[in-house]
Amino acid sequence: MAKDHTNFFNNVYEVVKLIPAGRVTSYGAIAQYLGTKSGARMVGWAMNAAHGLSDVPAHRVVNRSGVLTGRHHFQTPTLMQERLEAEGVKVNDDKIEGFKEVYWEPIKELEL
Repeated sequence: MAKDHTNFFNNVYEVVKLIPAGRVTSYGAIAQYLGTKSGARMVGWAMNAAHGLSDVPAHRVVNRSGVLTGRHHFQTPTLMQERLEAEGVKVNDDKIEGFKEVYWEPIKELEL
């Protein structure tokens, strides 16, 4: 029987909704915050499924190096970059410039 990932996906979405405009985080950081340190791939799956959800800013989730690895899952390959740049995040060659300065780490920002 397939495992129901609905609750995990919803937990991911709740964290993503908290990322401030102009900031980004990584799949792995969300997974770690949710207690599944090796669950970055699952967070990626959740993000891929989030594109129909207008209240989940999926464009703010990138890989651990600041690369826009999820860009191909948006309506156009440039939409992720366009949304980030509209929030003041600089992107060059599909990678965030000044990644450390705009990085938002949920485990620190949302201390329990």
